[in-house]
Amino acid sequence: MFYVIVILMLVGYVLICSEHFTHVNKATVAMFAGIVGWILFVCMGTHFVTDIHGADYLAFLQGRMPESMLTKQFIRDHVFFQHMVDLLSVVMYLLATMSIVEVLLTNGCFDFITSWCRAQGAWRVLASLVFFTFVMSANIDNLTTCVMMLMVLRKLVDNRHQRLFLGTAIVIAANCGGSFTVIGDVTSLIVWTRGAVTPTNFSGALILPAMVATVVPVLLIGRKLPDHLDIKRPSAIYRGDDNVLPTWQRLAMLLIGIGGLWFIPTFHRITLLPPFLGALCVLGVLWVLNEVFNRKLIMSDQPVDLSTGRSLQYQVVQTIMFFVGISLCVNLLIEIGAMDIVARWTDRYIHNIYAMSAAMGLLSALMDNVLLVLTGISIYPLASDTAALTDYASSFAVNGQYWHLIVLSGCVGGCLLPIGSTSGYALLKSEDMSFLWYVRHISGKVLLGWLLSLGTYFLVDYFLR
Repeated sequence: MFYVIVILMLVGYVLICSEHFTHVNKATVAMFAGIVGWILFVCMGTHFVTDIHGADYLAFLQGRMPESMLTKQFIRDHVFFQHMVDLLSVVMYLLATMSIVEVLLTNGCFDFITSWCRAQGAWRVLASLVFFTFVMSANIDNLTTCVMMLMVLRKLVDNRHQRLFLGTAIVIAANCGGSFTVIGDVTSLIVWTRGAVTPTNFSGALILPAMVATVVPVLLIGRKLPDHLDIKRPSAIYRGDDNVLPTWQRLAMLLIGIGGLWFIPTFHRITLLPPFLGALCVLGVLWVLNEVFNRKLIMSDQPVDLSTGRSLQYQVVQTIMFFVGISLCVNLLIEIGAMDIVARWTDRYIHNIYAMSAAMGLLSALMDNVLLVLTGISIYPLASDTAALTDYASSFAVNGQYWHLIVLSGCVGGCLLPIGSTSGYALLKSEDMSFLWYVRHISGKVLLGWLLSLGTYFLVDYFLR
């Protein structure tokens, strides 16, 4: 049964990384592989339970003879549900942040970005787009930021060839910006919720490497742009009756939304409650303000539908479903002992966290970076008793270098190819971009930025920590 489940997972991984060529939705593949794998585990996983959860299983039996239904009940209550609690906490957080962004978009809180970026100078437009993407992805999840900024780009630039270069800069800034905060990327969120890092230490260790990984390729991309871009003429914002919120109301909602997201780590530290409750609290306050500020419009005879673009909602929902499927697959591999085998192999033949993170980044270019980083996080348990650990083993303790490097390499390495991240795939579809064009014009620049960011992390870690 071990080999059957492993082969099923490997086939699913291959289909996921070849989505661009097979046109089979990776979220569907991940969900199918995860669900079928858990069905096999429940039906024929007795020896896995006795090997990995032997003591807990005997305590559960309370002297009763082992039988199929009791084993299934133990797996459901003490194995599967434990994994689902952690999984659904992340899903609820993503849904809450997606709703926060939708409320802000609906009320035009991000309209200033388009106005600020509207200029013919290529370097000013590029710098503005990258700056806003980098900063916002550190506060909101990077996929939502990337899709939103690609929508801004399509409203801003008329020339498709220019949009390709600017779009790749947005993808790089979104992935790198999301890598240095615990709320900016789903992988960093998982590392934080599992207790492997603390928010301040994580951001302090990765902010400079993330900036280097962004600035280096963006500067090289800027050299490919003409001096002046083909900027579209501004059009009046029309929402049915031109009833746009005053500037101070939009600013208030923006500050509460973004500031509330920044407060979530503090909320978690003070209350010890899951981060998604903090995100839901912010969403509740924001919805109340939305009702108050738009009361006249809502109470009118013909209320205007202020729904945002469906592309943003579709991309985020697809990402959530993919994350659920991949988490099911990774948790199943943990329960059958496959991750322990991988950990022992890497300890014996690699035994270097920089080499491991480099391999993780290269694989993230071929496969989805969320898949690779989740796998990398699950290989090693959180080490304790750091005083008795070697330098290598201490890398897996709280705030250890391993957790920093796999998130950084996963996020940046996922930009090496357009299929390496959901953000890159969004650009691939929205602009009908050629895979070979990306490899020829962008991959080398991202590789240089990634290598320099790893060097920056090494220097920061060596001299300042």
